[in-house]
Amino acid sequence: MGGEAKPGRGLRSWAQRHLNAGFAAGFLLVLLTYLVVSQQFAVTAPNAVATKGSRIADKQVIGGAGDEEMDRVVCNTDGPVSETCDLDGDVRINGSALSVTFVPSSASERREWRVRPYSRRTMTGVDRVTVTRLRSPQDAAPPPPCAVTHDAPAVLFALGGLTGNYWHDFSDVLVPLFAASRRYGGEVLFLVSNIQPWWLGKYEAVVRRLSRHDAVDLDRDAQVRCFRHLTVGLRLHKELSIVPELAPGGQRLTMADFTAFLRETYALPRAAPVSLAREPGRKPRLLLIHRAHYRRFENVPEIKQAAEAAGFEVTVASPRADAPLEETARAVNSHDVLLGVHGAGLTNAVFLPPGAVVIQVVPYGKLERMARTDFGEPVADMGLRYLEYSVAAEESTLLEMLGPEHPVIKDPESIHRSGWDKVAEYYLGKQDVRIDVNRFAPTLAQAIDHLRRQR
Repeated sequence: MGGEAKPGRGLRSWAQRHLNAGFAAGFLLVLLTYLVVSQQFAVTAPNAVATKGSRIADKQVIGGAGDEEMDRVVCNTDGPVSETCDLDGDVRINGSALSVTFVPSSASERREWRVRPYSRRTMTGVDRVTVTRLRSPQDAAPPPPCAVTHDAPAVLFALGGLTGNYWHDFSDVLVPLFAASRRYGGEVLFLVSNIQPWWLGKYEAVVRRLSRHDAVDLDRDAQVRCFRHLTVGLRLHKELSIVPELAPGGQRLTMADFTAFLRETYALPRAAPVSLAREPGRKPRLLLIHRAHYRRFENVPEIKQAAEAAGFEVTVASPRADAPLEETARAVNSHDVLLGVHGAGLTNAVFLPPGAVVIQVVPYGKLERMARTDFGEPVADMGLRYLEYSVAAEESTLLEMLGPEHPVIKDPESIHRSGWDKVAEYYLGKQDVRIDVNRFAPTLAQAIDHLRRQR
């Protein structure tokens, strides 16, 4: 089953996601707390510059109804999470130089933007793309001549960053890429900076369904490519989800649209969980994710027995980074409930049938807000039932490790105030959990009750 992060990648990814803009070094240097998450989702007005004129001839229809026929550059480089530019008109790309030139059809002011094409603008190790709007077609610095002119539009984005962590593969790339490109029905080119062949291989089925064309390795692409429409960068609407009002082209895409797209891509057979109302004698299937390292369940047999006593058929699975995604998708889709401690493995909720249940076990240490941001809200957006179980101090291995008087146990808020490095070190990196199955029983009962109400 997919979902295990590369060693060390999980905690680094947590740190990168909870940084304020401008502080994107490793999490050990971070002095900010996770509360900046609430600031990540503000929507700022884009910086739009437009000049009237004709467009490059193209058969591809760009955008939704009501788009004006004009040359246009719309850049948002001061948003709290992502940087993007949308260009309509005479667009020329020198890939190896990471340079985009916009040639207006009439005189205009020369402008330049520097855009990091990864969905998190603070991400280090991802080169910026220079977007330049010339003054006019007769600019003193003439535009590079086109070597290839494409009819299809293009989306330019970067890999690297936090990819390799299963959750980030979806939240940072696949979901924003779906939102940016789905409107084109496959007739779109992907121009990829910092290309990762293994990543494109792992998610080949998804990428191929979004684009019928081979991805372009932008860093090694020396020829000048010309387009009528280009999107530079991916916009992260919210963690692991889509805000319909922000989807381009007026499509009002949702996270439920994305999960339906995945079910179609992998030909997953189930679009609804078991209905205990229609089949009262049938046992719903629960998939228990057993992590290989930190934040592990220490009493899997007891949890399994408790779930079986509640009426479930239980499967225990350990995430594997090398598992074929189609295999993972089919395995998850065959279940009605997904249960796991907060971590990348819960990303597999994207393959559950709508109406299924996700139970997130939140480690000790006042991590509920993070847990809901990363999984609780996205799961609800997918059309799934979200249940949450917060671990008590007595269920955490930190109590035995540190004792009841240690601030990590006695005063978690003080640990949060001390900085993100301590939060990550203790609550995410040194903690396993031993679930009190009696205390957990009502949560299992809620899941069963939900499935009883399915029609």
